[in-house]
Amino acid sequence: ASGQIPLDPATGKMVSGEIEDEARQVLAYLAAVLTAAGSGFDRVVKATVYLTDLSLFPRVNAIYGEFFSADPAPARVTVGVASLPLGARVEIDAIALCD
Repeated sequence: ASGQIPLDPATGKMVSGEIEDEARQVLAYLAAVLTAAGSGFDRVVKATVYLTDLSLFPRVNAIYGEFFSADPAPARVTVGVASLPLGARVEIDAIALCD
C-alpha cells in the first residue's frame, strides 16, 4: 500500500491536532486501503514510518501499537525526512499479503 498521510477522506483535508491524531488518521486510512485490497494489518509483513521529527517516534509508536499486533509484529523501518506532502508530520506505507 502506498504511503498514507493524515487526510480525512470525507474532506480531503489534513487532520490537525497532536501527532497522535495524525498517526491515528494515517493508520485508519491505511486500514481502509488494506481492506479494499483484501488484506489487513494482520497480513502486513513490512511497514515504513516516515517522520519529519524523530523525537515524535515514541508517541507515534504508541499509536502504531494500537493497530499492529505485537505477535507477530511486521518488520518496520522508521525514517527521518525533511518534509512530507501537504505538511504532514507522519506517513506510513506497508507491504501486505493479499488474497
